[in-house]
Amino acid sequence: MVADVEVPVRIESDSLGSLSVPADAYWGVHTARALENFPVSRRPVSVYPDFVRAFGAVKKAAARANMELGTLDPDRGALVEAACDDVMAGMLDDQFVVGIIQGGAGTSTNMNANEVIANRALEIAGHAKGEYQYLHPIDDVNRSQSTNDVYPTALKIALCAGIQGLVAELDLLREAFAEKGREFAHQLKVGRTQLQDAVPMTLGQEFRGFAVTLGEDHARLRETLPLLFEHNLGATAIGTGITADPRYADAVNRHLRDITGLDHSTASDLVEATSDTGVFMSVSGAMKRSAIKLSKICNDLRLLSSGPQAGLGEINLPPRQAGSSIMPGKVNPVIPEAINQIAFSIAGADVTVTMAAEAGQLQLNAFEPVIAHSLLQSLAWLRRGCRMLRVNCVEGITANSSRLDAMVASSVGVITALTPYIGYGAAATLAKEALSGDRDVADLVVERGLLTRTEVTRLLALEKLSGEPLETMPIPVLPDARAPLPPAER
Repeated sequence: MVADVEVPVRIESDSLGSLSVPADAYWGVHTARALENFPVSRRPVSVYPDFVRAFGAVKKAAARANMELGTLDPDRGALVEAACDDVMAGMLDDQFVVGIIQGGAGTSTNMNANEVIANRALEIAGHAKGEYQYLHPIDDVNRSQSTNDVYPTALKIALCAGIQGLVAELDLLREAFAEKGREFAHQLKVGRTQLQDAVPMTLGQEFRGFAVTLGEDHARLRETLPLLFEHNLGATAIGTGITADPRYADAVNRHLRDITGLDHSTASDLVEATSDTGVFMSVSGAMKRSAIKLSKICNDLRLLSSGPQAGLGEINLPPRQAGSSIMPGKVNPVIPEAINQIAFSIAGADVTVTMAAEAGQLQLNAFEPVIAHSLLQSLAWLRRGCRMLRVNCVEGITANSSRLDAMVASSVGVITALTPYIGYGAAATLAKEALSGDRDVADLVVERGLLTRTEVTRLLALEKLSGEPLETMPIPVLPDARAPLPPAER
C-alpha cells in the first residue's frame, strides 16, 4: 500500500479566516475558497486561453495607468507588468483553476488573476509566494479596479480574439466551397424546391451559393467587433469611479489600446455600461446565425449524398469511418452531423446568454460567468467545426456525374425553360404527359410542332439552363391558353 504523500502548503488568510494553499501554487486564499464553493463545471477558466491572456492585458494596462498617475510605485508596477507578460504569454495558464461557472459576477476569476500575478511578481523579485507585504494581490495588482469593470473588459478582449479566429476559419471554408463551385461549374443537375423536382441548375451554382452565404456570415461576425471595443474600465464597482483617480479611465484606455492593438474606447456612461450586457447578445446572435446557416448547408450535404443506392446520391462525401456495428459497409455523413450538433449547442447557448442578460438587476449583471462560458465555448466549437468540415469533408467531395446526368435527362423540369416560347398551359400539359408516359419532354415539344429540334437544343443548352443570358431570340406571341394543342406529328 502506497503511503499518502504530504503536499507542502502555506497558510493564507482573508476576512473569513485562514486556509491551506499548496506551497507551489501561484493562486491564493480567494482562489482556494472558489474551488471549495463552485465544484460545478469541472472546467477551469484556463480552458479558454484567450480569456486568461485578456486578464493579463487588462491588469498590465491598469498597472501602467496607475504608475503614470503616481498611485502605484514604479518598482511594484514594473513587477506587475513583468508578471502580466508571463500571463499573456501563456506561461501560467495552469494556475487559472477556478471553475468558469461561479457566483459573484466573476469575482473568483478576478481574484484568481490578482493572486497569480502577485505571486509571480513576488517570485520575480526573489520573494516567496504569499509574502504579500512586499506586493499585494488587491492593493497593488487590483488597484483602481473591481471585478465589475475588469471581468467584462477581459471578456470583450477574449471575444475579439475568438471572433478573429472564427472568421479566418470561416473564410477558408468559404473558399473551399467556392473551389467546389468552380470544379462543378459544368455539371447539370435538377434543382429542388420543397423537396420536389424544380428546374435545372449546375452543381457549381449550388456550391457557389454555399460559399456566398458563408461570406455573408463572415461580414456579420466582423460587424460585432467594434461593439466589443467599448469598455467600462474606470467604472470600478457601479460606474461612479470610486477608488480610482478621475484621470484613470482615460489613462487605462490609452494603455489598453497600446497593449492589445485594438481600437478600445471608454464608454460615455460608465453606470450604464457596467449594467448593460447587450453587446454579448449581439455577438451571440451573430454566432447563432452563422451556426444555423452552416447547419442548413450540412443538411443539404447529407441529403445530396444520401443513399448511395436508395437516396439522391448526387455527390459523394469522403468516407471517414465505418458507419455501423451491425451493417457491413455502411458509411454515414458523420462530419456534417457533427456540425449539426455544434449548431444545436450554439442555439441553446444563445438562449442562455439571452436569459442571463435579462436576469441582471440594477447596477450589475451577476451572470456574466455563464455568458462568458456560453460565448467562448460556442466560438471555440464553431471555429474548430469550420476547420473539421473543410478538411474532413468539403475538400474531398466529388460529383456523381453519371447519376446527375441521368436525372437531368429524365427530368420534366427542363420544360420551364421553354415556357416563354410555348406558353405555360402547353408546357404543363406536356409535363404531365411526359411524367405519365415516361417520355422526354424535348421530344414531345418537337412532336407537337411547338419548336424545332434546333430551337429546343439551343434553349436547353447548359449555359441557358444555368441562368446565363439567352442569345437574342424573339419570344413569339403566346397562343391562347384555351386553344387545343396541334396534333402530334405522324
